[in-house]
Amino acid sequence: MGQEVTLSMPDMHVLVVHNRYSSAQPSGENRVVDEEAGLLRAAGHRVDVFERRSDDIAARSLLGKVAVPLLVPWNPAVRSELAARLRADRPDVVHVHNVFPLLSPAVIAACADAGVPVVATLHNYTQVCPPGTLHRDGKACTECVGSKVSLPAVRHGCYRDSRLATVPLAVSLAVNRRRWWSGVERFFCISAAQRDVLVRSGMPAERLAVKHNFVPDPGARRAGPGEHVLFLGRLAEAKGVGLLMTAWDEIAASGGVGVPLVLAGAGPLERQVADWAKGRDDVRYLGLRSPEECRETVARSVAVVAPSMAMETFGLVVAEAMAAGVPAVAAGHGAFVELVEDGVTGLLHEPGDASSLASRIRRITAGRDLNREMGQAARRRYERNFSPAVGLERLEEGYRTAIAGRYGGGHGTPPARNGNADSPRGSRAGRDGGSR
Repeated sequence: MGQEVTLSMPDMHVLVVHNRYSSAQPSGENRVVDEEAGLLRAAGHRVDVFERRSDDIAARSLLGKVAVPLLVPWNPAVRSELAARLRADRPDVVHVHNVFPLLSPAVIAACADAGVPVVATLHNYTQVCPPGTLHRDGKACTECVGSKVSLPAVRHGCYRDSRLATVPLAVSLAVNRRRWWSGVERFFCISAAQRDVLVRSGMPAERLAVKHNFVPDPGARRAGPGEHVLFLGRLAEAKGVGLLMTAWDEIAASGGVGVPLVLAGAGPLERQVADWAKGRDDVRYLGLRSPEECRETVARSVAVVAPSMAMETFGLVVAEAMAAGVPAVAAGHGAFVELVEDGVTGLLHEPGDASSLASRIRRITAGRDLNREMGQAARRRYERNFSPAVGLERLEEGYRTAIAGRYGGGHGTPPARNGNADSPRGSRAGRDGGSR
């Protein structure tokens, strides 16, 4: 009976748990968390946030900074604080995003302490790979997938090229694996490619659901043929920046494609990119841009290029290009294979192959009619799969499945709130005087 009442709730109280990444670098994950919270609030759900910020580490004392790695596997203070808040506020569901480095998997224990169901979005591969990338030394790496102890990651120093820095992540994965897998009612994988890897690693398939990230409608769409080819993202080797520079030099040597390459973003290869672009009329480096400027730049693109060397779990820039009616050229592996329909909404190139990337860029810039058709098809695909309406539907479905699994699967009934013993939250009409 508790399950039936829970599923009929017109709205929900969601507590979002997230360790925000450093503001020094743009974070797609931070954006996803904020945009999902805004989407849920606009739909009438109550959304609260329990968070830590990596920016705050800089203000810690020297001893506090030294202690941070010790908190990665387990932060007992967070467990106590979150459990107390859950008992006081009684949300219907907790949605966990990133817990590294200050929250830790102690948040899962806190939810168990308070008897609140949990869903977790897996934005990367940290459930099976300490740095979460499945990428090492310029190549795909799955040495730790399926292993109970991530010794290869420590041996190779996979996180920040440091064995010492990798140890806390490897320890956390080893000691908390079962806690994650048994304590989370529903995992959101952001692509089918990611889900396949996780299922092969031994994660419980019945708890892994594919829920792509949604992208807000940018408003601005491409009106003409476009002015440039665009790379927008982190300037890092894993994102294929070096590969793109090699491919573009090959294109330039054969006469170019009639439009410049524009690169926007920041990262470890920023100086190298700036030096490479200096003095060229076929390359422009913009550095970091505001979200509004990024949307405008995307909408003026002939194509967006995503040549990642790593097995991406999603590809926000590709979905953003689709929303603006712009086709993409992307690496033919990971989530890009399901985001880009080759020859219809964009083109896929052979991963890690500069000549293959160059040929796809030539092709997508050569024919205006084909490019326009691809852009229109990309927009239609966005509306079907990555729009806010679709994102909201899948979020709500996942939450209700988690709540039903918790209270309808032998865990007991939802605790009464607002004086209504028959409802987990009381009716909306009883709270605000009307019905939606």
